[in-house]
Amino acid sequence: MSDAGDSIPNAVPHLAGKEWQYVKECLDTNWVSSVGPFVDRFEREMAAYVQARHGIAVVTGTAALHAALVALDVRPDDEVLVPSLTFVATVNAIHYCGARPVFMDSDPRTWNLDPAKTAEFLARECELRRGALVNRASGRRVKAILPVHLYGHPVDLDPLLDLTSRYPVALVEDSTESLGARYKGKRVGVAGQVGCLSFNGNKIITTGGGGMVVTNDDQTACRLRSITTQARSDAKEWIHDEIGFNYRMTNIQAALGVAQLEQLDHFVESKRATARAYTDALSGLPGVEPLGEQPWAQSNFWMYSIQLDPAVWGSARRVIDEAIAAGIQCRPLFYPVHRQPPYRDCQAYRVEAADRLHARGLSLPCSVGITQAQRERVVRFLTHLK
Repeated sequence: MSDAGDSIPNAVPHLAGKEWQYVKECLDTNWVSSVGPFVDRFEREMAAYVQARHGIAVVTGTAALHAALVALDVRPDDEVLVPSLTFVATVNAIHYCGARPVFMDSDPRTWNLDPAKTAEFLARECELRRGALVNRASGRRVKAILPVHLYGHPVDLDPLLDLTSRYPVALVEDSTESLGARYKGKRVGVAGQVGCLSFNGNKIITTGGGGMVVTNDDQTACRLRSITTQARSDAKEWIHDEIGFNYRMTNIQAALGVAQLEQLDHFVESKRATARAYTDALSGLPGVEPLGEQPWAQSNFWMYSIQLDPAVWGSARRVIDEAIAAGIQCRPLFYPVHRQPPYRDCQAYRVEAADRLHARGLSLPCSVGITQAQRERVVRFLTHLK
């Protein structure tokens, strides 16, 4: 990235390791498609990184979410509890199963799914019927909770794990934005039954496009490997014992992933250094509240995001528009999904904080390769705008 006068992107890939070498190896050996040594290596090394027993590489983070829900037997007309403040792909994966989202609010401290309101919903609005947890209002089975480690800050997982120990519901983690983050000292990835990672172009590491499901359960891993490869059940014959999906990651993508994973700890420290620099520089500006860290968390700061007090700054959308006009690619927070046209008829349980966060929030440029001069330019813009 250059500095003076050029546009500062919000978040772009940083290719500074052995990406060229590993991709060339794929081309030289003709292992370019959906099998190959780099796929196996990427699965093995990523699983080890997040301290999981199994990794199943797939084409996108959305595919990872969909496959995870299918593997945990989420069926048509089931319900999955999910935060409204998330990228729509989290919720679309529920819809792909024929299931229905029930939208939960955000914790104002972490911006993640609110554990207290989630517990309240299960206790007040649901009941056990013949071994299943049923939403009294809809009569549907509540099958899973799908929290999102939003913008790189970990969800408070222990209260949710407690809920899964008391109710017959699964915990599926959307860890697509949080690779390299830590919850109570342990790397975020999978604390419940399955976790889902993304390697999209703007994630902390990238394979161009890609994802992975991680799990510690052998049986779940076996099912995931089957359904993501068209559920072929016979090594010689073309026999398929259920409806599967062509979700396989290519060897070329995995080669990029291996090279990126080798640099991940450096990438996390770079993101955290940017967060420290922004927080220090913006501390003197009134009406600016960063998404920081809870005492039990270590964020990867995939996005450096702030809240702007409208009494001081007016509309956050005005700030975003003026930043873009100045060549600084700020972006709004995700639009609450319970307000999105395809999901407006779905149940939303006391969603309040998510709307406030969206109205006031934005994310600043924070690529791994951002320079000090570029960060200073972003801060100067906000200082002068104020």
